[in-house]
Amino acid sequence: MRESDVAERVEALRLSRRAGEMQASPLRKLASIAEKRKMEGIKVYHLNIGQPDLPTSPAVFEAIRSFSLPTIAYAPSNGIPVALAAWKKYYAHYGIQFEESELIVTAGGSEAIIFAMCAICDAGDEVMVFEPFYTNYNGFATISDVRLVPVSLSINNGFHLPEEQEIERCITSRTRAILFCNPSNPTGTIYAKEEMERLVRLARKHDLFLISDEVYREFAYDAEAHSIMDFPDAWDRAIVVDSCSKRFNVCGARIGVLASHHSGVVQTALKFGMARLSVATIEQAAVSPLLGDPGPYTAPLVKEFRHRRDVVYDGLKKIPGVTFYKPEGAFYIVIGLPLRDADHFARWLIEEYELNGETVLLAPAAGFYATPNKGANEVRLAFMLNANDLQRSLDILQAALDRYGKAHH
Repeated sequence: MRESDVAERVEALRLSRRAGEMQASPLRKLASIAEKRKMEGIKVYHLNIGQPDLPTSPAVFEAIRSFSLPTIAYAPSNGIPVALAAWKKYYAHYGIQFEESELIVTAGGSEAIIFAMCAICDAGDEVMVFEPFYTNYNGFATISDVRLVPVSLSINNGFHLPEEQEIERCITSRTRAILFCNPSNPTGTIYAKEEMERLVRLARKHDLFLISDEVYREFAYDAEAHSIMDFPDAWDRAIVVDSCSKRFNVCGARIGVLASHHSGVVQTALKFGMARLSVATIEQAAVSPLLGDPGPYTAPLVKEFRHRRDVVYDGLKKIPGVTFYKPEGAFYIVIGLPLRDADHFARWLIEEYELNGETVLLAPAAGFYATPNKGANEVRLAFMLNANDLQRSLDILQAALDRYGKAHH
């Protein structure tokens, strides 16, 4: 068979609607261009993705080296016993009580969110989110055949929640849950206790689940980060999704958890877990010592990222026309640029611009919104680099904005 005939037959085979709706990640879509620039000798400062540049704790590698079972066997679908015990101890460290039977170890927080959506939603049901939101929520919703209903937040008040009535207007007969990230990726916002109570009241009034993404729990600088489990009125409907990735700088280990007092949710998630068999055995064992005593590992990370946050905040003050606020947690900030099309600017910045052989890779913020045309002039910065590199990145950004403004006025 000729190659052209094969190509024609391939084109004739229809893919799913889901395939057409699946969004490419705005965090990674310019990455291949960045790699090409590097090959050309241009230094690229990555502000586009939340991959910390700090070393992983030696305790993780020691646990891997000491793994001595004769066979790497399937783990139990809910997680190996040592990992379940470690997650229980981790939550107890923060005054949150879960039984091991209420925990499902997942392949990162991503799988936990997909499991949660699939457990509580039928095809076409709705999950409310606050935009800008973690862009992969879009992909998780597509995989789960769920519709995200966005409630727009504003950079003018640091992306805090609107009044209760405004949130309530977006609830329909198909709404099954409110999904939120606190502290927030991509904004670094920490919802105050009253804001969390607002969500709990609405969830009880409209019989909704609360999916609380708490992967940045420790990264709280100027305000306390409240877990949804701090609110007893939410315990019957709360689903905590969590991950080791950022707090221990083990993004590649892919160890997360789904935790809930709702037995139906947990048992359904376990069935999903059985269908994918298990999460990686060695990685579960490797992160368990850190979960059991998180403080020594997380405290230095939090101190360093607070410093980096301050460097970014102070540096942005020097760039004319940029709209910004002070992130209270996590290690991200969404900023407004003095231009119309941040996507075009970010592409120009990585494709064409360089300052003394250096440039910056940004994440256009439109991909963090579900509402068309929202965030068109915004970008997300992840302050993953050391303080000197962050300052240099902001200097390049300022010079690039000046050049771009003159060329595209």
